[in-house]
Amino acid sequence: MTTDPEALYRRRFAGVSPQQRAALWQVLCRVVLQPYVRATDTVLDVGAGFCEFINAIRCGRKIAVDSNPGLRECTAPGVEPIVGEIPGVLETVADASVQVVFCSNFFEHLPDKGTVLVVLRHVHRVLSADGRLLIIQPNIRYAYKEYWDFFDHHVPLSHGSLREALQMTGFDIEMLRPRFLPYTTKSRLPQAAWLVRLYLALPPAQWLLGKQMLVVARKGGGQGVEGAR
Repeated sequence: MTTDPEALYRRRFAGVSPQQRAALWQVLCRVVLQPYVRATDTVLDVGAGFCEFINAIRCGRKIAVDSNPGLRECTAPGVEPIVGEIPGVLETVADASVQVVFCSNFFEHLPDKGTVLVVLRHVHRVLSADGRLLIIQPNIRYAYKEYWDFFDHHVPLSHGSLREALQMTGFDIEMLRPRFLPYTTKSRLPQAAWLVRLYLALPPAQWLLGKQMLVVARKGGGQGVEGAR
């Protein structure tokens, strides 16, 4: 893509300050994501963006990967930035060296589904035995209108098609919530931290408003099997 991703995202999320985004992700990490991450784990954030997740999560070692040269300006102390085009740059991450990989609003920016599979195979490779992949992703089944309002969206995925991709690349699905977070035009999350806490405490609200999915997958030993529909 020839556009400047950093400038594009800063314009897109101009209505939400870095402090707001950080506060929102601190809540999301504490309430939902931290239970999947141990204090000693190495965590790899693929497509780290502004690094809200990797800065907030508590773990032993933090690695952020993104194609944006401004990545280093977003990482908190202790986070190791790796700048390069994905998936190629993932080759620099050693086999079985990571316990948790996280991807948020990332796969839709890849050029095609073949590249999605390449990324997933790299993630499978770098994860240690029984390691986890955590995904927050727009669900095209529910976000089919808003999804195409963004110039850099290429690959539409539903919870069904993402499940198949994960199984094709050797993952076992531990948890899949088709409706998790809202999908808005200015922020990936509600606009205030207290609203995030309230929203996460109300499953009916998630089923009503959720247009992004949450997936937790474990590294399996093979190429996966066909799962239940």
